[in-house]
Amino acid sequence: MTGPAIHPTAIIGKNTAIGERCEIGPYCVIEDDVRIGDHCRLIASVHVGRYARIGSHNLVYPFTTIGMPPQDLKFAGEESYLELGSHNTIREHVTLHRGTAHGIGKTRIGNHNLFMVGSHVAHDCLMGDRNIMSHNASLAGHVEVGEDATIGAYSAVHQYCNVGSHAFIGGFSVVTQDALPFIKTVGNRAKTYGVNTIGLERKGFTKEEIYDLKTAYRVLFLRKLKLAEALERLEAELGHSERVRYLVEFIRAAKRGIVH
Repeated sequence: MTGPAIHPTAIIGKNTAIGERCEIGPYCVIEDDVRIGDHCRLIASVHVGRYARIGSHNLVYPFTTIGMPPQDLKFAGEESYLELGSHNTIREHVTLHRGTAHGIGKTRIGNHNLFMVGSHVAHDCLMGDRNIMSHNASLAGHVEVGEDATIGAYSAVHQYCNVGSHAFIGGFSVVTQDALPFIKTVGNRAKTYGVNTIGLERKGFTKEEIYDLKTAYRVLFLRKLKLAEALERLEAELGHSERVRYLVEFIRAAKRGIVH
């Protein structure tokens, strides 16, 4: 077993635990009460805020902040958390903020995510695995993101919105309602532009799965049915498809409505 390699210019707070084989580079600051798992690399000039909980095998580039206080005027300095999973890549100038007492008390991010330069995750967000946030994409507070979604450069997702698994949000989009899974959502204000066929093919979706999703899209948006009627038809005609069932459940759970 080998302990962490900490550069002499780094500042490490009290009651902080750093895992085996971590590399803490020049001018990093790790505040009090932080936990960092094994095999993490903070290249240089990374600031980790108090109460951050970081998993293993994360790669963090310079001028990034993880777990700093939220930009919420109601925040009063209470104990809250940023929970980051494992195998994430966090590029320069990314900001990941911790939660608030009037939210869920934490921002939670899963595994194998890529945060490109300047992207931002605000307080009390929940994010799953294998998502991509492109340059300067932003999530407002209380946003939920599923798995395998792509949020394009300079896009913004409004607070309390959900982004479905395998969603594709194009660059410079403004999303003020829930962005549907498997669908291309693009524009200011955002609209849907069909199933993300090429992206799903690259992820290994079968022809049958994509065909069912395209059929579901036509039922939802092209047949001029009321939403409740369209959902009932999808359940009756495509209930055999796990992907379509997830799409229906996502729509039923939407509290801000869906982008259409």
